[in-house]
Amino acid sequence: MTTSQPAVSTAEAVPFNKQPRDWKKIGIIVLFCALPIALLVVFTYLPFFQMCGYSFYKMKYIGTPKFIGLKNYTDIFTRPDLLATLKLSLYYMVGALIQVALALYLATVLAFKVKGGSFFKGAMFFPYLINGIAIGFIFKFFYTRGYVLDSVLQWCGFSLDNLPYWLRDQKVNNWSLVASSVWRYLGQTMILFIGAIMSIDGSLYEAAEIDGANKWQQFKHIILPGIQTILVLNIILSITGSLSAFEAPYVITSGANGTGTFFVQMDKIAHSDQKVGLASAMAVVLLVIIMICALIQKVVMNYLFRDADDGTAKARKHAQKVEKARKKALRNQNKVTVGAAPLFKNGSGAKAETAVES
Repeated sequence: MTTSQPAVSTAEAVPFNKQPRDWKKIGIIVLFCALPIALLVVFTYLPFFQMCGYSFYKMKYIGTPKFIGLKNYTDIFTRPDLLATLKLSLYYMVGALIQVALALYLATVLAFKVKGGSFFKGAMFFPYLINGIAIGFIFKFFYTRGYVLDSVLQWCGFSLDNLPYWLRDQKVNNWSLVASSVWRYLGQTMILFIGAIMSIDGSLYEAAEIDGANKWQQFKHIILPGIQTILVLNIILSITGSLSAFEAPYVITSGANGTGTFFVQMDKIAHSDQKVGLASAMAVVLLVIIMICALIQKVVMNYLFRDADDGTAKARKHAQKVEKARKKALRNQNKVTVGAAPLFKNGSGAKAETAVES
């Protein structure tokens, strides 16, 4: 009687790979990795660190720089015109949240089978394909006094004298620019949501329907936890994009009438006023603000979705039970069909009945 030997898990039991290293393949891999890293360092990181150094100097593009320490940073938070541009970012942040909410609603509808769904997906995504400068000119004429928007509102019964100047009145001009930005990026955000929703296992919805969950409960406990990563990504992209809004205010209003965002003002200081040190400090401050906002969003989303993984795991376990029950029912049905098959081997019901009677 032989006894089975226990499996040896020591290093001696593992056979040594005697094949020589393919140095040619390793060299190709290193080359392909080194080239993009070198481009990233030369064209991104080195200019960034140089810009951080410029932020401590009073300098122009031509001339000798003068070291002034943190004065540029103190000017950012003490000059009223620069503080006002930071406040304008709140308009675009609110617009970004509205954009994400609308995109999530439309994606939840269009991710499932809807008549004309493909047409609406293409129509909503099309504005994102248009150049930002072209969109700026489109909305510049759209909001101009007496043009498209005013004409449509007059058809609806409004009087032109009672309508505001959409690009001049400071009560509405920033909201007008925010609306153009939402119109452009809504389709992109929606498509990302649709891709995430369609990747969710369909058996989860079936299990939820068996338990009597309505559409809102399915959205809350299945869709939201399932697209948590994409949701956080879209919110971060929208908020960071709102902090660096440039094309719409620059093209449509040129930053006039209180519409100059932080980025527009930075461009003016850097190129028109040639205060390179102050503009560099503004860029560093903007980067820090974006990083802080991204960190806050991550903490908030982790708190909101703290129970999402447990809920998703329970739903998946329940869906697996439902699937097992379905397979068992199918097997039982197949057994009944196979057991009844010999009665009909003769090809006709009459012959089968005769065989049974005999």
